[in-house]
Amino acid sequence: MKIKDLAISDTGFVFNPYTGESFTVNAVGFKILQLLKNEVAQEDIVTRITEEFEVSKEQAEKDVQDFIYMLEKYELLA
Repeated sequence: MKIKDLAISDTGFVFNPYTGESFTVNAVGFKILQLLKNEVAQEDIVTRITEEFEVSKEQAEKDVQDFIYMLEKYELLA
């Protein structure tokens, strides 16, 4: 899974140069975007979120799936 070429600031501000839309993400969303940009597999993203944010695997899986669903909905995946 690969994310489109988005401009992402260190503060979580995201700009889509194709549509001109912008939005902000929280720390978890920012981490997921970074990992997707590096083409990290979804299972590995869940593991990293679990470790870095000290959440259960089930919660991390749900959060990652929900976030990826939103990216798909807004056509931000390549």
